[in-house]
This record gives sequence, C-alpha cells and structure tokens, in this order.
Amino acid sequence: MGKVNLTSGRIADFKCPSDKKQAFLWDSAQPGLGIRTTPAGKPAFIFQSEFQGQTLRMTIGATNVRTISEARLKARELQSLIDDGRDPRQVKAERIAADLAKRDLARTEGITVGEAWREYLEDRRDKWGIRHYQDHIAKAKPGGEPSCRGTRGRGVTIAGPLYPLMALPLRDLNAAAIASWAAEEGKSRPTAGRLALRLLKAFLAWCMEHETYNQLLPAANPAKTKKTREALGEAQAKSDVLLKEQLPAWFREVRRMPNQVTSACLQMMLLTGARPGEILALRWDDVDTKWGLLTLRETTENLKGRQIPLPAYLVHLLESLPRRSEWVFASKRGSPIVSPNEQLAEIARAAGIEHLTPHGLRRSFKSLSEWLDSPVGVVAQIMGHKPSATAEKHYTVRPVDLLRVHHNRIVSWIIEHADIEFPAPAAPLRMVAAG
Repeated sequence: MGKVNLTSGRIADFKCPSDKKQAFLWDSAQPGLGIRTTPAGKPAFIFQSEFQGQTLRMTIGATNVRTISEARLKARELQSLIDDGRDPRQVKAERIAADLAKRDLARTEGITVGEAWREYLEDRRDKWGIRHYQDHIAKAKPGGEPSCRGTRGRGVTIAGPLYPLMALPLRDLNAAAIASWAAEEGKSRPTAGRLALRLLKAFLAWCMEHETYNQLLPAANPAKTKKTREALGEAQAKSDVLLKEQLPAWFREVRRMPNQVTSACLQMMLLTGARPGEILALRWDDVDTKWGLLTLRETTENLKGRQIPLPAYLVHLLESLPRRSEWVFASKRGSPIVSPNEQLAEIARAAGIEHLTPHGLRRSFKSLSEWLDSPVGVVAQIMGHKPSATAEKHYTVRPVDLLRVHHNRIVSWIIEHADIEFPAPAAPLRMVAAG
C-alpha cells in the first residue's frame, strides 16, 4: 500500500486481511513512520529505515497510547540518530540500562540498616550457634512489649542497644553517627553497648564485602574508631566467683528452688565450667548418659561441638528433668529458657553472697579446680578455652577418658564441700575408648 497522510480516522479504519500475518500503512508526512497491525487488530506506530546497509525496524508505541504528533516526533529523532551514525537500538538499550541503574541506585540508597541487618542474619544464621544468633536478635529488638521481667519497672521490655540504628539509611551509618550512638549507650548500659558494638563491627565488615552495600559505606569500618571505644569504656576484669566456704550455702539455695529446670541449669554451669550459652543451648541429643558424654556447641566456632565428660552427679541432675522438647533446659512451652541472671542473683543474696553472674559460675569452676592442683590444660579443655601455647595446641592430645579422671575429681570435691549427700551410681559409667 502507498503512503498516506496518517489521521485518526485512517488509523481506525486500517485492518489487516485475515490471510496475512501483518499489514503496514506508511505516513507520507514523516519518512520511515508507519502503522503495523495484525489480524488480532492491535495497531502500533513503527519506524523503519536503513542502518549500515541493513533494514532497521523499531516499535514506537501502540496507537492508543501515542498520538500521531508524538509518533512523528519520535521517528524524526530516530532518523536523526541514524544520520549521525548511531544505532537507535543501541541508544535505546543504553537508555534503559541507565534508567535501571538510576532506579537501583535510588533503591539502594534508601536501604536501611534494619533491612541490611535482616539479610545479614539470614546469610550467617547457619554459621552461628543459636545463642549467638539470639544475641543479634535481642540487641536489635524494638522493645515495648508487656513483660514482668527486665523492664526496670517500666512494665514493658526495653529496646535493644542497636535498635536506634535500625531505621537509619545504611549510607548514613558513618563514624559520627556510631560515635553519637555509643555516647548515649555508654551513659546507661555500657556493658550491653560493648557487646552490641562488637556485633555491629562484624555486620559492617560483612556489608563492606557485599556487592550492593559496599558502595554505601566508607572504605574503613566506621564502627572502629577511638571515639566510639572511649564512649563505651573499657571492660573491667570480673571477680565474681564462688569460694570454697560458700559452696554449702549456694547449693542449699539453688537445690531448694521450685523450678528444677533452672536449678539444674545453674548447677550444670558451675560443674562443667561451660559458657552459659552452651548450657542453655543444650539438646537431649547432646547428652549421652550411657557413655558419660556431653556435647557442647560453641557459639561461633566449632559448631560440630566439643565433647566433655558427664560425671555421675550431672547424670543424676539430667535424669530428674522433664523432657518437654528437644531442649534440655526448656520452659513449660518447650522453648529454651532465658539466661537465669535474676534467679541466680536471688540465690546469691539468699546465700549471703554479694554478687554472682552465670559467667561467674564458669569462673568458679576454674578457681575451685585449683584446690586439686588439676592440670591447667585439662581444665582449659573441659571449659573450651583455646590452647594458649604451641605445645598445648599442636602436640597435646587428650582423649575424653583422660579428662574424665580429673573432671570426676573436681565434681566430687565440689559436692563433697557443698555437703551434698549423693549416692554413688549402681555401676560406674563406661569409659570411652581412647583415640
């Protein structure tokens, strides 16, 4: 069909014969502009010309979206590009790519710390122990939930120390913002703030290796500044510990607790020297009473766990517990109990002990073992401390049976000085073969 002056009426009347796949109507007013339609009746403006000896055809837009004037203007623009030696298709692709990049940049710059934090936790979750993961949740929680505990008399939970940062755009999480946050946290809860800062440093290190988030952060980790460290202060060496003469009073109070789960949990912390988080995360699958073994899961390293002996008194404690779920120390709902800091503080006060924390029980195990002149390396291995010397790290291999000899002595000595009458087991626990 020849060229015609395109009008709305001619476009509306233009149909594609049913025996053809498509039909064209060309504009006489603007070279290269035409209408393409199909038997389905969906006409669209097109542009057709030659570029580098080959036919080039591009769709401009549907006739019910573009006006004739707009289509002619676009056709002139495309022809102008060809006249300049540029491929309109390439120009279009570059424009689309630039628009997408601009949108991505706008979306990326709007990403908040909280959004990146959630992705970080999801990415790292299978590489952490449950307690380490829960620390990240707790330190960024919003608070405001009704509660009877841990509210400082407010009646609602207190927001975690990292929560004020969660709403910030990630690009605004600079050294000045973090130092200001640290100054506020340092006024009321520096200890929690120091832990939160360690978590924040690791999070930002992860962001700086992320292909999207690294462009939003400075070259150096903004959480690693002297001003921020000084705002939260230095951690002081703790000295809370159970003395030998305090054992009878402490065990008397802990064993008369109405909650036997918490009672057993606190005794386990003392008698294994394990980290509180390792005891709280204990599962029944980690307990082997037949062979006298306990598997403890590290928080961030050695997630496969380490094995320590399970003395008879600890077997006695565990066998007295209800099996509510997979967790050894489970609440009535079946979930792991929270760290029993307040209950331990009440027990300490009732026993006349000035101050004692769950980590103080771990410290007590090490201190009380000194009375028996237990080998330092053995005690450290039971507690899960890293070897501190080359010979210890590379040349000393102790099977669990060797640890058992000393661990049994330590536990027996502690319960003896605690005036606990504990009947010896009917048959001694079987030893694990060395190697």
